[in-house]
Amino acid sequence: MANGDTSAQQLLESIRSIDTQTLITMFLVFSIAYILGKIVTILLSKLSDKLSQSGRVKVKLIIPVVKFVIYIVAFYYIFRQIFIIFGTELFLLTGILGASIGFGVKDLFADFVGGIVITFEKPYQIGDKIALGNYYGEVTDIGLRATKLVTPDDNAVTVPNNLIFNESVASGNSGASEMMVVIDLYIAGESDVEAAMRILREAVVSSKYVYISKKRPVTLLHKALPFYTRLRAKAYVNDLRDEFKFESDVHTRTWIEFQKNGIRPPQLHILNVPPVEEISE
Repeated sequence: MANGDTSAQQLLESIRSIDTQTLITMFLVFSIAYILGKIVTILLSKLSDKLSQSGRVKVKLIIPVVKFVIYIVAFYYIFRQIFIIFGTELFLLTGILGASIGFGVKDLFADFVGGIVITFEKPYQIGDKIALGNYYGEVTDIGLRATKLVTPDDNAVTVPNNLIFNESVASGNSGASEMMVVIDLYIAGESDVEAAMRILREAVVSSKYVYISKKRPVTLLHKALPFYTRLRAKAYVNDLRDEFKFESDVHTRTWIEFQKNGIRPPQLHILNVPPVEEISE
C-alpha cells in the first residue's frame, strides 16, 4: 500500500514537472502532423484526378499510407517526450490511460485501431465504391478516426472506422478502376423473352460507358416469375464514377426498343398496386 502511494506521489510530481513549453511543443507537433496530412490528401487527390484511371487508383492507394506515416512519426516524438518525463512511472501512467480508454474513450481508440486496419489490410481504399453498414458511396478519405464517403445523392457521410469490426464491408471494385454494374428490368410474363434479351444485350454492348474484355465479359440472365420475367445484365463500366450513367443509358435505350417491339412492363393491377387517379390540369 505504501509502495502504491509512493508511486502515485511520484507520478503526480512528474506530471507537475511538465512545463508549458513541452505541452506547447507536443500540441504543435500533433497540429503540424494533422495539417500536413490534410495538405498531402488534397494535393495527391488533385494529382490523381489529372491522371489516367489506373494512375488515379495507384495515387489514391498511397494517400492513407502517407498520412499514417506522418501520424506515426508525430506520435513517436510525443511518446518519446512522455517516456523522458515519466521514466519509471510510465507503467503506472499506462495503467491509468488503459482504464481511461476502457471507460471513457474506448470508441475513439477503436476508431484509431480501425483506421490502422483499413490502411494496411485494405478492405477498401480511397476511390472505391463500397457498402459499409447502411451506407453506400465512393470513399474520398480515410482518416485516423473516420472514413468519408460521397453517396449517389452527393451527400458527404462520415463513417466511424470501428464499423469495420461489426458491419459487413462490400467493395464494388477492390482498387480497380472498372466496376461491375447489375441492371434489372422487369417485363410482362407473356413477352417475347428472346427478343427482349437481344435488345438488352445490344443496349449494353453499345453503351459508351461499358468496358468489355476476356476477364470482364457481359452476362445476361432471365428468370420467369409468377407474374413477370426478370432480365438481368451484368457488365463492367470503364470508370466506376459512370455507374449510374451507364445504368440510366441502358434503361433508356432498352425501353425505347421494347416499346417498338411490343414488349411491355408487368401490369400494375397484377402486382396489387392501387390504381392512380388521373389529374387533369
